[in-house]
Amino acid sequence: MANGNTVVLVGNVTRDPELRFTPAGQATASFGLAVNRRWQNRQTSEWEEATSFFDVVCWREMAENVSESLVKGARVIVTGRLEQRSWETPDGDKRTKIEVIADELGPSLRWATAQVVKNERRGPGSDARPASRGPRAGRPAANEPAPAEDEEPF
Repeated sequence: MANGNTVVLVGNVTRDPELRFTPAGQATASFGLAVNRRWQNRQTSEWEEATSFFDVVCWREMAENVSESLVKGARVIVTGRLEQRSWETPDGDKRTKIEVIADELGPSLRWATAQVVKNERRGPGSDARPASRGPRAGRPAANEPAPAEDEEPF
């Protein structure tokens, strides 16, 4: 990525990822990320801390993998780009927001271990979803109907 708009963030997930689908069926997931910065004040020798909060957006397979794998509190490494989005509220107020559009995302292994399970590659237009293996296994996506009682969930 040599376009001058690259960010790398390491922080804690502040809310479980929310998985949605566009009208065209494209998966998208978003979650919050808290990034802490800690430094020692040279005048007082006291430790000081500041926290920045970011909204992270993932698309396609990564969105589905993130919704299956991440939970609030998980420490992750995100690489991506900053993107500004603008919209108008129903009252006519103009709003803008800067989000991190993730290109790559993974667990931080500084204070934890992780088990990585490679998903089977799917072709374009494939409806096949990988079996749920993450900590949220068995939970339907926010906008998908729950399976019937006598039906297998996947």
